[in-house]
Amino acid sequence: EPDVTIVSGLKDMVVFEGEDVTFRCQVSHENARDVEWKLQDVALQNNEMNEISVEKGKVHTLTLRKVTEQDIGTVAFRVGAHTSTA
Repeated sequence: EPDVTIVSGLKDMVVFEGEDVTFRCQVSHENARDVEWKLQDVALQNNEMNEISVEKGKVHTLTLRKVTEQDIGTVAFRVGAHTSTA
């Protein structure tokens, strides 16, 4: 299985309280396994507040809905041994 790397990393974002924010990270291969999103070192699940999806097979997205002051911090995307943060 080929080593999946990060082609385009996360970008820092500034948003206002109550807005949605989307982070994108492009990987080198489609159908990447061993993928994880974290906010402040807490693993995120796909639910009503966090939308995790994959666009075009390689672009992994995380949308945080209606952010609050508690959502301030580092967002991390990990695939295998590779990590990108914002």
